[in-house]
Amino acid sequence: MVNKDEKNSRIIEEAKKVLKIEYQAIRSLMGKIDESFIQAIDILYHCKGRIIVTGMGKSGLIGKKISSTFSSTGTPTFFLHPAEGGHGDIGVVTADDVVIAISYSGNTEEVASLLPFFKRFGIKVISITGDPNSILAKNSDLCLDVGVEKEACPLGITPTASTTATLVMGDALAMVLLKKRKFKKEDFALFHPAGSLGKRLLLQVGDLMHRGPENPIVNCKVSLKEAIYEMTSKGLGMTSVADDENRLVGIVTDGDLRRIMEKEGDPLNIPVGKLMTRNPKVIREGVLAAEALRVMEYYSITSLIVIDEENRPYGTIHLHDILKAGIA
Repeated sequence: MVNKDEKNSRIIEEAKKVLKIEYQAIRSLMGKIDESFIQAIDILYHCKGRIIVTGMGKSGLIGKKISSTFSSTGTPTFFLHPAEGGHGDIGVVTADDVVIAISYSGNTEEVASLLPFFKRFGIKVISITGDPNSILAKNSDLCLDVGVEKEACPLGITPTASTTATLVMGDALAMVLLKKRKFKKEDFALFHPAGSLGKRLLLQVGDLMHRGPENPIVNCKVSLKEAIYEMTSKGLGMTSVADDENRLVGIVTDGDLRRIMEKEGDPLNIPVGKLMTRNPKVIREGVLAAEALRVMEYYSITSLIVIDEENRPYGTIHLHDILKAGIA
């Protein structure tokens, strides 16, 4: 009878065997990055239209991922389901496009059926297949060979190592194109405005700050009592303090109130200008919100006053506004 430790050991060994086979499949691709790959990059780089990725079944699923990677890194791309393409959807393909056709066998009927259309309109086809002598390979402008020695599936029938190799080849194409196009993090952010990186690189202080009626501000001559009312009504735990020309002269925060109460016997009627903290930390509207967060963390504060060119406080950005926006 096999004990629990032996069963667990077998599970681990089986998992490692899968990883080893797929690792070897990826390593084998190193020797297949040759002149064909260079030509593929040249065709994709000079494509005047879009890159159309097509594939059936598991190859199609990998194709969708490859298409998504291209699109998010500056290369206009979409996935065309070959079966739907044969029933009218192929009409979206133009003569300026380039097709990446994926089929490990290279003989997938649905994919092969689209080839005459591509040839008729002079559309360049790059095939990714495991058989350089297949129908797809022979009818493509060039072929990228992703053939593997064996699948990780113990039955030898489920696409595993072959789909991994195909995905890696697609990533290689996308990443080389990314560098060739001089694609930067800022460009990536434009295509991912809802992602954390996009928010860090795109959201500015002006997008998140409190302004107008939401912005706490008092004149330096008003009493501390009035300043407290302004702070509580705006709910930011602070208020800017301005002079008669509406220029920033100080700040009062919840922390300041505690210190004032400890030092002053009856401070509520004292002008806030005599109790405020001078030279508060400020920021401009066009600065990235991520930079505002960095400043707050550095000085261990929870808010920054937004000023204009005349040093007038017209906004406030709070730590909670930044964190709520998903910037961390």
